[in-house]
Amino acid sequence: MAQARGPAPRWFVAERQTGGRGRRGRPWTSEPGNLYASLLLVDAGPAARLPELCFVAALGLYDAVRAVTGIDPLRIGLKWPNDVLIDGAKLAGILLEGTVLPDGRSATVIGFGVNCAHHPLDTPYPTTDLSAAGYPTRPSELLDALDVALRDRLDEWAQGAGFAQTREAWVRRAPGLGHEVRVRFGEREAYGVFEALDFSGAMILRRADGARETISAGDVFPSPGAQA
Repeated sequence: MAQARGPAPRWFVAERQTGGRGRRGRPWTSEPGNLYASLLLVDAGPAARLPELCFVAALGLYDAVRAVTGIDPLRIGLKWPNDVLIDGAKLAGILLEGTVLPDGRSATVIGFGVNCAHHPLDTPYPTTDLSAAGYPTRPSELLDALDVALRDRLDEWAQGAGFAQTREAWVRRAPGLGHEVRVRFGEREAYGVFEALDFSGAMILRRADGARETISAGDVFPSPGAQA
């Protein structure tokens, strides 16, 4: 994809995926009717700041879903590190990948998978789709809104606002913040309160003994009996 001709940013869209993959290389097969789109960015910013784009992208998608559906903001939220939720169930996921082009420039691909008409049932975390939530939406309609919303968020991030403003906006839309969670990474699990998002985008987890742990990657679930 990064070798494709044409100026960046550039969208790539699929009607279905038979060999898609998510975080940590997890495979999935995706049916028609959902949105599967990737945005190619070239030299988007300093390498150390590129992980921030996951949060920028989540805000752009949040804005797009609200623009298309008019959904009550109390029903939609963001889940660390890269998901959009409706009514506490996963609506969409975002995948960030990067590479270096032969000419030395950096290429970043932001992939979006949004459940518009279908959602998987046998998953560790509850899922939903826009139609099931009461908002039938064409993928093309959502993509048009996402293009506008994401460019606005990217401009905000790149033109001096930086991650501080992105972080503040993300935190306001994260219902899990301040609640007990279970975080799975590799063979290990950690439990505690999702206390804060630090200025690198990592989760600050406060354990029962009061100790704080910084977590940069993992799968987050509500603790039994806790709010997501």
